[in-house]
Amino acid sequence: MDFDFTDDQEQLRDAVRKWVDKGYDFQRRRSITKAGGFSRQAYGELAELGLPGLYIAEEHGGLGMGPVDGMVVMEELGRGIVLEPFAQTLIAGGLLSGYAPQALQSVWLPRIAAGESLVVLAYQERAARYHFEKCEAKATPAGDTWSLDAIKNIVPVGDQADAFIVPAMANGRMALFLVERSATGVSTRGYRTQDGGRAADLRLSHAPATLLTTDGLAALAHGIDIGIAAVCAEAVGVMDKTLAITVEYLNTRKQFGVAIGSFQALRHRIADMKMQLELARSMSYYAALKLNEATDERRRALARAKYQLGVSMRFVGQQAVQLHGGIGVTDEYIVSHYFKKLTQLELTFGDTLHQLGEVSARMQDTAGVFA
Repeated sequence: MDFDFTDDQEQLRDAVRKWVDKGYDFQRRRSITKAGGFSRQAYGELAELGLPGLYIAEEHGGLGMGPVDGMVVMEELGRGIVLEPFAQTLIAGGLLSGYAPQALQSVWLPRIAAGESLVVLAYQERAARYHFEKCEAKATPAGDTWSLDAIKNIVPVGDQADAFIVPAMANGRMALFLVERSATGVSTRGYRTQDGGRAADLRLSHAPATLLTTDGLAALAHGIDIGIAAVCAEAVGVMDKTLAITVEYLNTRKQFGVAIGSFQALRHRIADMKMQLELARSMSYYAALKLNEATDERRRALARAKYQLGVSMRFVGQQAVQLHGGIGVTDEYIVSHYFKKLTQLELTFGDTLHQLGEVSARMQDTAGVFA
């Protein structure tokens, strides 16, 4: 199998990397965190690169690209631990493009592609933990539209987004709805997250909503898998930069008159970090390549990928902090922020233990050994 990237993908990677290096340095990120954890200006700069339209067809003003292109972008954003929730934009673009009626697509997809509207997925509920099929939100018909009652938690930039994709039970089955933040009955409570980003709790009280699809469970599973693939790619970028920072530190820090990077025991630990990074990278590729497969195969693949990424993220993050010593956990030093990001990504869309359960539950009789 050919794992080389196309010229267009390399150009896309180069464009995003240049923006991260020049336009989103550590100091700017710190200022965004202090200002609340989200910058509409920074998100607008991503829009100037055309990135919000990555999964949106050209007829709606998008780029019409696919999962591998999304993986390339998320890796580079991960290297800069960018706070703006671009994975949510990929989810919204994928769900609206794949499941929404044409009328809804025509209204929202051009606005998302242009960066004018930020649409995020609001699906987490307290009682559900990582089991997205558990849903207490209720939708009732209200003339030509719907009325939603729900409480959704940890919604990325929920108090800054322009609209939400919300799963709710309608007529005994899960459906997906689009709710505008400016609608009546919508309230949010925003807060900063552990990695310096922003989230909010969303409350809907008889809020008007537009039906996105009645096949809500399948659509939500697909949206979460898009999110898992994006998180896997982002984590590879975070780990890649974490390893580079750690190697640079070992080659600079001296003990007994020599760089500690010359100590064999520490070199072995760096080699182990590199091994985990490459395992993670290969599984991120696997996730991207399986994202458009049939549901059962896609779900199995994404659970496997997220499990390996969780193992790798924990190992690389912890080793980086330990190799730095006390400075590795200080807020002033950059590697602590990469460690926080890895810790949060490991919990996003299902932690490692949950994904191990998903892998086990989806094993076939042969467990793939003789298939």
